[in-house]
Amino acid sequence: MRVKRDLSLVSKAWNKHMQEFLYEFVWISRASQAKALALTLLTQFIERKPSSGRWIRRLHMETPALKRCATDDIRTILDYAPHLVIYSDHHAVRCTRYQEFSDVRCSPEQLVSALAVPNSKLRRLSLTNYSDVPFPYHMSPMLKQTARNLEYLELSSTSIPLSSRAPARTSPIVSLPVLQSLKLTLDNTTFAVLASWKMPSLRNVSVVSSDFGYAGQGFANFFEAHGSKIEQLELGHSSSLIVEHNLSLNPRPIQHIPLADWCPNLKEFICSADAEWNWRNPDWIAPHVLLPTHPHLHFIGIRDIDKRLVDDAAAFPADPEDDAPFFPLLEQISSLLFNDAFPCLRYIRDLSPSSHTMRSDRRPQVRILKFWANVLARCGQRQVWLEDYRGVNITVRDLKRAGLVTA
Repeated sequence: MRVKRDLSLVSKAWNKHMQEFLYEFVWISRASQAKALALTLLTQFIERKPSSGRWIRRLHMETPALKRCATDDIRTILDYAPHLVIYSDHHAVRCTRYQEFSDVRCSPEQLVSALAVPNSKLRRLSLTNYSDVPFPYHMSPMLKQTARNLEYLELSSTSIPLSSRAPARTSPIVSLPVLQSLKLTLDNTTFAVLASWKMPSLRNVSVVSSDFGYAGQGFANFFEAHGSKIEQLELGHSSSLIVEHNLSLNPRPIQHIPLADWCPNLKEFICSADAEWNWRNPDWIAPHVLLPTHPHLHFIGIRDIDKRLVDDAAAFPADPEDDAPFFPLLEQISSLLFNDAFPCLRYIRDLSPSSHTMRSDRRPQVRILKFWANVLARCGQRQVWLEDYRGVNITVRDLKRAGLVTA
């Protein structure tokens, strides 16, 4: 970006030619940047100059909670950026919940509808729901106009969802013919609506439920309708949180969730390192409480191993060379190697870049190297490849080289 800016300052002619490259990818990280861009686009319109918004192809908004963008600024940017290909809003818009103070043009519903331009070329869409109304009820009309080229869809919410016992409302059935990836951080009610959507090309699903509604009918309807198409599934949350939540309910849920039956063609599964030790079966720790086994899974990715290593080391202070604090995590990973649970497993991948740094740093801890040496040995016994976050094999030679540096 700095090179593009420097080239644009060479002369007026160079600046004119560089506009396309300067505005192609816009990343907004604080409210002042959105306001500056909106002011620039409005000034160009008032002065009847060519709009720089026509060059914007990617708009990414990700801000701190106290520096979220004003809705009128975002609406202005969207109005002058008709050729968007990628739009990402990660909780970056400051929306008011009080209707008497809100601008109708900048309401959550109208903000979303601004993306529904004729001949839309949107291929990747990440949206945040700022309303208490479930997403599909005000987003479906927009998606029906932008669905032709949409390949990736991410839906998240800023508020606690309404009770799933609320009366259901009808929502238009949306057809997403080329959608391949779907990421959901929503509630059980929304799952029920998405179950009726037509997504014939869906292959990858990432789920983080905000209301722990896994035993709800909406969750079941979604996977019964689309599970047979899914090849990669990520449950991006701690399964121990689900267990703790279920223990707090009265009566406790007893419904069995046959996720393996709903997703018979699943090949890749991604989970958190924070699994729950089941005292009823102490010799077995499933990677996730919702997927204890699967007959066709050949890849398991594990997130947040670095956090688990740091937390375990802090909870059980010991000799810096003693890897005993990591015994539960070692047993958890070893449980993945049980042939009865995952007979087709071939790859286990550590998806944490920080964990890779802890393992290959200039001076890694001896107990970290011991832990990974034990993991690698058990993977070798089962003939399963152990990989880092880049997909590169972790080898004994790598650990020995790191150990020589430590020595």
